[in-house]
Amino acid sequence: MDKLQTTVLDPLKPYLQPVTTALPEPVHDAIISLIGSPCHSALVLDLDVSKDPACTSLAISKALGLAIVGASAIVKVPQILKLVSSRSSAGVSFVSYALETASLLITLSYNVRQQFPFSTYGETALIAVQDVVVGVLVLTFAGKPAAAATFVAVVAASIYALLFDASLVDAHTLAYLQAGAGLLGVASKVPQIYAIWREGGTGQLSAFAVFNYLLGSLSRIFTTLQEVDDKLILYSFVAAFSLNAILALQMVYYWNSPGLARAEKKPQKTVVEKTPAAAAPALAAATAESSSVAPRPTGKTPTTRRRG
Repeated sequence: MDKLQTTVLDPLKPYLQPVTTALPEPVHDAIISLIGSPCHSALVLDLDVSKDPACTSLAISKALGLAIVGASAIVKVPQILKLVSSRSSAGVSFVSYALETASLLITLSYNVRQQFPFSTYGETALIAVQDVVVGVLVLTFAGKPAAAATFVAVVAASIYALLFDASLVDAHTLAYLQAGAGLLGVASKVPQIYAIWREGGTGQLSAFAVFNYLLGSLSRIFTTLQEVDDKLILYSFVAAFSLNAILALQMVYYWNSPGLARAEKKPQKTVVEKTPAAAAPALAAATAESSSVAPRPTGKTPTTRRRG
């Protein structure tokens, strides 16, 4: 950090400090609420990243957290668009999305009740909504509209029980559920990994969502270490990153593969040899000529020529 300070920030201070000090008051208030007044003074007003390394790490963690929350608003949009445009759920596992939705709802409720900073868990709410949409589309395109309606009803009941009625699920029970949510999050990737292996291709699975998840889970390990002293959440992110890495490797490996299962089911066309059109008239004429000409006799026949 000292080298960054002396080689980059110190020469730019005369130009940057008038800008940072002239920021609107609401912007300063928002930054103070995120990193605190001492870090705000050191990083924003003084432009000194070497003064307090803890402030620099906290600022990086907050920036990553907010970036993850912002990206999560659209992380599943490409997946939704692929499903809608193709009207097919090939290669997309409903079980995987159902398990992930359950894990996200539990994690969201646990963080809200523990009053952790929103920047450390905000993406769970946005991703959960998109997961529900994906799950409904997968069931609908699989010809199961009743199952899609049941899925939505179960999600709504779970949200009410976990977030809005603490008498149904107390804090002690929710802590156990959070421990299980880490396992659910890990288990949610297994059906998708198996589906890709079975199909021999990624089908309608979105590469953007897969790689975004990989980077997001890696960033969450850092933000959790910096801001949340909770081993349950940390271990769940470490496990999620490991399986997201497997999914990303599958995406790269099967990038141009059409899918073995679909290739095997593709009906093979029977090749029928046809007579070329140009040769058809000649063949017909030869056939007619051969049928109209009588065979030449081999023996002698009587003659009417007079001899004299």
